[in-house]
Amino acid sequence: MSMINKEVSDFSVQAYQNGEFKTVTKADILGKWSVFFFYPADFTFVCPTELEDLQNKYSDFQAAGCEIYSVSTDSHFVHKAWHDSSERIGKITYPMLADPTHALCKDFEVLIESDGMAERGSFIVNPEGKIVVYEVNAGNVGRNADELFRRLQASQFVAEHGDQVCPAKWQPGAETLKPSLDLVGML
Repeated sequence: MSMINKEVSDFSVQAYQNGEFKTVTKADILGKWSVFFFYPADFTFVCPTELEDLQNKYSDFQAAGCEIYSVSTDSHFVHKAWHDSSERIGKITYPMLADPTHALCKDFEVLIESDGMAERGSFIVNPEGKIVVYEVNAGNVGRNADELFRRLQASQFVAEHGDQVCPAKWQPGAETLKPSLDLVGML
């Protein structure tokens, strides 16, 4: 079943960000764009490369009015320990959400129940709290922050210009498509 237009359920989780623990709830994501970036676990191999890549693009996401939330089933204490001990993770300034109860992983349907860990899932959530883009990768395939940012920009564009669609490889400023009324149902 598709997750497109699924509204994120109410949640309240602990997070680690910029040397502090804090609570993040559904109310925090409403009214702005969000990216939920699920990964299997702290202190692993592919995850730090992805999270660093995302940090390198974080200012672009923020300039676009989007907050990034990385999420694993580790606790906020483990996030802090990883942040304090890893050069790559030590650079991260976006919130690292803790999901030891698996509430978020279940809501976004990325929980690997047999392992108690999350799949590599990337979700773009609109200001109304609904998923508009998502992708789930196998655990051994890393993601690309540049492509995730491009998808955010395309999602924001079509949200603002509802009568237009973005073709493959669309970039801001590039030509869009305006489907005729008789073809709208076939997109």
